[in-house]
Amino acid sequence: MSPSPGQPDDTTVQAAGCILWRRSPVTGELELCLVHRPKYDDWSWPKGKLKRDEEALAGALREVAEETGCQAVPGPELHTLRYTANGRPKQVRYWAAEATTCAFSPTDEVDRVLWLTPVAARARLTQPHDRPLIDALLAVLNRPQPAGRPE
Repeated sequence: MSPSPGQPDDTTVQAAGCILWRRSPVTGELELCLVHRPKYDDWSWPKGKLKRDEEALAGALREVAEETGCQAVPGPELHTLRYTANGRPKQVRYWAAEATTCAFSPTDEVDRVLWLTPVAARARLTQPHDRPLIDALLAVLNRPQPAGRPE
Protein backbone atom coordinates (compact mmCIF):
# COMPACT_ATOMS: atom_id res chain seq x y z
CA MET A 1 0.00 0.00 0.00
CA SER A 2 1.46 3.37 -0.97
CA PRO A 3 1.29 6.38 1.32
CA SER A 4 -1.29 9.11 0.82
CA PRO A 5 -0.10 12.15 -1.11
CA GLY A 6 2.10 14.28 1.12
CA GLN A 7 2.54 11.45 3.62
CA PRO A 8 5.98 9.89 4.14
CA ASP A 9 6.65 6.25 3.32
CA ASP A 10 8.85 3.83 5.27
CA THR A 11 12.00 5.08 3.55
CA THR A 12 11.49 8.67 4.72
CA VAL A 13 13.63 9.66 7.70
CA GLN A 14 11.32 11.08 10.39
CA ALA A 15 12.73 13.90 12.50
CA ALA A 16 11.49 16.76 14.66
CA GLY A 17 12.83 19.92 16.21
CA CYS A 18 12.03 23.30 17.64
CA ILE A 19 12.57 26.92 16.85
CA LEU A 20 13.75 27.64 20.37
CA TRP A 21 13.27 31.21 21.55
CA ARG A 22 13.66 33.38 24.62
CA ARG A 23 13.74 37.01 25.65
CA SER A 24 17.29 38.28 26.13
CA PRO A 25 18.14 38.46 29.82
CA VAL A 26 19.94 41.75 29.07
CA THR A 27 17.77 43.62 26.55
CA GLY A 28 14.44 41.78 26.54
CA GLU A 29 14.75 41.36 22.76
CA LEU A 30 13.67 38.15 21.05
CA GLU A 31 16.53 35.67 20.61
CA LEU A 32 16.58 32.39 18.68
CA CYS A 33 18.82 29.43 19.44
CA LEU A 34 21.00 27.93 16.72
CA VAL A 35 23.22 24.89 17.17
CA HIS A 36 26.58 24.22 15.52
CA ARG A 37 27.16 20.64 14.40
CA PRO A 38 30.89 20.01 13.95
CA LYS A 39 30.29 16.89 11.81
CA TYR A 40 28.69 19.09 9.13
CA ASP A 41 30.23 22.43 10.22
CA ASP A 42 26.79 23.99 9.95
CA TRP A 43 24.37 26.12 11.95
CA SER A 44 20.82 24.85 12.24
CA TRP A 45 17.81 24.49 14.50
CA PRO A 46 17.95 21.88 17.25
CA LYS A 47 16.40 18.76 15.74
CA GLY A 48 16.96 15.06 15.30
CA LYS A 49 15.64 11.71 14.20
CA LEU A 50 12.68 10.25 16.04
CA LYS A 51 13.04 7.02 17.97
CA ARG A 52 10.79 4.12 17.00
CA ASP A 53 7.16 4.91 17.95
CA GLU A 54 8.16 8.26 19.47
CA GLU A 55 5.63 11.07 19.13
CA ALA A 56 7.05 13.93 17.06
CA LEU A 57 6.58 16.65 19.69
CA ALA A 58 8.15 14.48 22.40
CA GLY A 59 11.08 13.83 20.06
CA ALA A 60 11.44 17.53 19.28
CA LEU A 61 11.62 18.42 22.99
CA ARG A 62 14.02 15.54 23.66
CA GLU A 63 16.33 16.75 20.89
CA VAL A 64 16.20 20.33 22.21
CA ALA A 65 17.20 19.11 25.68
CA GLU A 66 19.98 16.87 24.32
CA GLU A 67 21.45 19.42 21.93
CA THR A 68 21.02 22.68 23.88
CA GLY A 69 20.61 21.67 27.52
CA CYS A 70 17.34 23.65 27.55
CA GLN A 71 13.96 22.71 28.90
CA ALA A 72 11.24 24.29 26.79
CA VAL A 73 7.52 24.96 26.75
CA PRO A 74 6.13 23.94 23.36
CA GLY A 75 3.95 26.28 21.37
CA PRO A 76 2.18 25.83 18.05
CA GLU A 77 3.46 23.51 15.37
CA LEU A 78 5.18 25.39 12.57
CA HIS A 79 6.18 24.13 9.12
CA THR A 80 7.22 20.65 8.14
CA LEU A 81 10.30 20.61 5.94
CA ARG A 82 10.84 17.88 3.36
CA TYR A 83 14.19 17.46 1.63
CA THR A 84 16.80 14.87 0.71
CA ALA A 85 19.63 14.18 3.16
CA ASN A 86 22.35 11.62 2.49
CA GLY A 87 20.38 10.34 -0.50
CA ARG A 88 17.19 9.67 1.49
CA PRO A 89 13.98 11.68 1.78
CA LYS A 90 13.70 13.41 5.16
CA GLN A 91 10.73 15.02 6.87
CA VAL A 92 11.28 17.35 9.84
CA ARG A 93 8.34 18.68 11.85
CA TYR A 94 9.01 21.88 13.82
CA TRP A 95 7.37 23.56 16.78
CA ALA A 96 7.81 26.96 18.37
CA ALA A 97 9.22 26.45 21.88
CA GLU A 98 10.09 28.92 24.61
CA ALA A 99 13.27 28.10 26.53
CA THR A 100 12.76 28.07 30.28
CA THR A 101 16.04 26.87 31.79
CA CYS A 102 19.26 26.17 29.93
CA ALA A 103 22.57 24.55 30.87
CA PHE A 104 24.50 23.88 27.65
CA SER A 105 27.39 21.42 27.64
CA PRO A 106 29.27 20.80 24.37
CA THR A 107 29.12 17.30 22.89
CA ASP A 108 30.49 15.59 19.79
CA GLU A 109 27.13 16.23 18.10
CA VAL A 110 26.69 19.92 19.06
CA ASP A 111 29.72 21.90 20.16
CA ARG A 112 28.24 25.42 20.29
CA VAL A 113 24.93 27.22 20.66
CA LEU A 114 24.21 30.83 19.80
CA TRP A 115 21.29 33.02 20.88
CA LEU A 116 20.74 35.49 18.05
CA THR A 117 18.23 38.10 16.96
CA PRO A 118 15.96 36.90 14.14
CA VAL A 119 17.94 38.98 11.61
CA ALA A 120 21.28 37.54 12.78
CA ALA A 121 19.85 33.99 12.93
CA ARG A 122 18.61 34.28 9.34
CA ALA A 123 22.11 35.28 8.22
CA ARG A 124 23.84 32.53 10.26
CA LEU A 125 21.65 29.55 9.24
CA THR A 126 23.56 27.37 6.80
CA GLN A 127 20.59 25.90 4.90
CA PRO A 128 18.28 28.32 3.06
CA HIS A 129 15.30 26.00 3.66
CA ASP A 130 15.62 26.69 7.43
CA ARG A 131 15.11 30.46 7.07
CA PRO A 132 11.32 30.60 6.48
CA LEU A 133 10.84 29.06 9.94
CA ILE A 134 11.89 32.43 11.41
CA ASP A 135 8.95 34.11 9.68
CA ALA A 136 6.61 31.34 10.86
CA LEU A 137 7.77 31.81 14.45
CA LEU A 138 7.42 35.59 14.28
CA ALA A 139 3.88 35.22 12.91
CA VAL A 140 2.97 32.94 15.85
CA LEU A 141 4.57 35.19 18.46
CA ASN A 142 2.86 38.29 17.06
CA ARG A 143 -0.57 36.65 16.85
CA PRO A 144 -3.08 38.23 19.25
CA GLN A 145 -3.99 36.05 22.24
CA PRO A 146 -7.64 34.86 22.42
CA ALA A 147 -9.78 36.72 24.96
CA GLY A 148 -9.65 35.26 28.43
CA ARG A 149 -6.12 33.85 28.05
CA PRO A 150 -3.11 35.52 29.61
CA GLU A 151 -0.35 36.70 27.28
